[in-house]
Amino acid sequence: MTSQQWQKARQSRDPRFDGVFFVAVKTTKIYCRPICPAPTAKEQNVEYYQYAHNAAQAGFRPCIRCRPDSAPQSAAWLGTKTTALRAKHLIDQHNEHDCEKLALRLGITSRYLRRLFQHYFGISISQYRLFTQCHFAKKLLQETSLTISEVAFAAGFNSIRRFNDAFLKQLHITPSKVRADHRSRSPLLTLTLAFRPPYNWAALQQFLQKRLIVPLEWLSDSSYGRTFNEGDYYGYFNAHYIPEKHHFKVQILISDTRYLQQVISNIRRVLDLDADTNVIEQHLAKQLNNVFTLTQGLRLPGIWSAFEAGVRAVLGQQVSVAAAHTLVTQLVNELGEKNSHGQCYFPKPQRIADSELAFFKMPQARKDALRRLSQYCFEHPEADLDSWLELKGIGPWTVNYAKLRGQSQPDIFLASDLGVKKALADTEAFAAEQCAPFRSYLTFQLWQQL
Repeated sequence: MTSQQWQKARQSRDPRFDGVFFVAVKTTKIYCRPICPAPTAKEQNVEYYQYAHNAAQAGFRPCIRCRPDSAPQSAAWLGTKTTALRAKHLIDQHNEHDCEKLALRLGITSRYLRRLFQHYFGISISQYRLFTQCHFAKKLLQETSLTISEVAFAAGFNSIRRFNDAFLKQLHITPSKVRADHRSRSPLLTLTLAFRPPYNWAALQQFLQKRLIVPLEWLSDSSYGRTFNEGDYYGYFNAHYIPEKHHFKVQILISDTRYLQQVISNIRRVLDLDADTNVIEQHLAKQLNNVFTLTQGLRLPGIWSAFEAGVRAVLGQQVSVAAAHTLVTQLVNELGEKNSHGQCYFPKPQRIADSELAFFKMPQARKDALRRLSQYCFEHPEADLDSWLELKGIGPWTVNYAKLRGQSQPDIFLASDLGVKKALADTEAFAAEQCAPFRSYLTFQLWQQL
């Protein structure tokens, strides 16, 4: 966007630009979201920054009123800076900040990655990671009842002194000043997670309803929740849709707050809160040329982990959605560990691998495929999903489904899916390849046609 476009977006307070850029006011030395309710500053007193960390580097402190830490993140897979943006996405969403590991995952050298990051974002990887830690800490200080020491450790700091020094340096304000009130202590943490409208909650809710696994998940007219258990931590969350404020009010119970940032990032992914649906739908509409009418504000309904998505995919091979739902529910009820709240966790890979799965009425070949996948994921938890193809009974559809819903990759087209084939048969021919890099959204748009 140009500065003139930023100016118009700021003056209109259009929520579709929330998180796309930030506004810094020179007279107050504060930077804000473009939807900030404060009186609009004069244009000669304003500077624009694409990223919040750029404004912080320039000496501006975050607005206490609109809270830039609560803005939806810019979609990390948009634009031409692909590799640098993928690195930024891994830091933002997956809490990965080791440069060597980042470079390995991206298939480049760490030296080249550092150069890319500095060139496109004007900051080193270590500096950016420190900024995101402080931004996350600020959100916790303002929205939760966690103590300052608990916030420090939840944000990834190893000492209170290091946290206080970094917070002041990065955000130009002390943690104690941000913590203006003294909230009553509660094990249930409440946070707001913003999104850019439009957000088609009705379509998402309908999709989840058909696949809801009780008591692993729960759903109402305006909320979705589920349990999670990653070994080092466990708990559950409830996300309440607040359309008029363009955010979800999320309640989280977690056994170890040091992993809170990972949980929040995964909730954002599961609900697809960082997608810019206007950009996506404009691109799809241009390529489809009115072949069918797009559903506005459509999001990718995520599954908590790639393993869980893979298991659901195996159980959904060559059967209807209803039949797959019955099988997954059986699996969770038979092998899932229950908690004191009457909820259930999705079974661990080793537990499925060790089971004979005698409770399933299905071909033995599919049981064997499920056990092989579970054993492989237990032995290789960080393996690339494409390596699953080496397992007997695991084909491209299963792997792509896991990528689509377990990792929320934006450019997965399930061409071999029966639902997609049926929808394509009822529409005029078009080139799906031209819809890249948003073919995951094309897949869901075609499912909506059914």
